[in-house]
Amino acid sequence: MSILKHAVKAVVFAGFTLAIARLGTANEIKGKVSVQGIKTAENIAVYVDVIPDKKFDAPKEHIVIDQRKMTFLPHVVALQQGTTVDFLNSDPVGHNVYWPSVSGNKKLSHNMGTWPKGDKKPFQFNDLGTASLLCNVHPEMSGYVVVVPTPYFAVTDKDGNFEIKNIPAGKYTLKTWSEDGKPVTQAVDVTGATPTVELTVKK
Repeated sequence: MSILKHAVKAVVFAGFTLAIARLGTANEIKGKVSVQGIKTAENIAVYVDVIPDKKFDAPKEHIVIDQRKMTFLPHVVALQQGTTVDFLNSDPVGHNVYWPSVSGNKKLSHNMGTWPKGDKKPFQFNDLGTASLLCNVHPEMSGYVVVVPTPYFAVTDKDGNFEIKNIPAGKYTLKTWSEDGKPVTQAVDVTGATPTVELTVKK
């Protein structure tokens, strides 16, 4: 009888441990973005929108956006609200970085000035939305910083594929941002197997 009791306790304990492990397991979202009326499915930001009653600390690690061969690299950067970007100049000429607004709000415009090769300047992005990066010295240059409310985001590759990792189990809202297309919103359930999401961004 005692052996049976021990066996039952062992099964219950194992089940409890497994349940706790599942609660703590990080999941992921995989998907593909297709486009209609847009040149490419590359460089589209996909992110988990605001999670009610959940706040995230600002990341300590900085992100680097380079100015190389008269180009902002990467062209599109998605990052969590509160992230600091180091703007590096790798060109043999001076570059200026400014954005006229954040998602159309001109009160959030900012001009970082001009600096020479090898130097970099930091800026912490605390406002949600998209900053359109420009250079006063070279008007052909452009780039984008997409500031999102959670640490769960990705930018599509040249084929439109994306992968968002380390997401706690739950139900969320996915959103997209693209340079030329309208935003897309879709619900996603990350409580079981890795969900595969198909999104279509239209002009």
